[in-house]
Amino acid sequence: MNKHRADPSSAAALASDLHSLIGKLKRRLREQASAGDLTPSQTAVLAHLDRDGRTTVSALARLEGVRPQSMGATVASLEGLGLVKGSPDPTDGRQTILSLTPACQEMIRTGRAARHEWLLHAIQQKLTMQEQSQLKVAIRLLNRIVDTE
Repeated sequence: MNKHRADPSSAAALASDLHSLIGKLKRRLREQASAGDLTPSQTAVLAHLDRDGRTTVSALARLEGVRPQSMGATVASLEGLGLVKGSPDPTDGRQTILSLTPACQEMIRTGRAARHEWLLHAIQQKLTMQEQSQLKVAIRLLNRIVDTE
């Protein structure tokens, strides 16, 4: 047990401040490379396909906790936007394997680059070298918070 824990009210204030700050940071990063008018469901599908690779509508539905019919509608809208494509499963012709289109992969790549550039520029322009060192320490602390044991 860690004997250096902050008092509960101080820790609660830190948790509240950190939660608020992370929300602001996420909004600012999203502003830097908007994926257009995609819904949260569409964005989640693209994130799964980007992170985990090709999969089926049924697998995406399980991951998102929705009915396959609902996921089918989401995927169909993404196909219509040219962001997702389907191809027959070579081992089960009844299944369609979904993947990101090259255009979507480029959109994701440029979006990440734009967010990275914004954050890099903000750090360089708004923080002194000493503050950048403090941020480095803070990042180590935040990693300890999120790392599972």
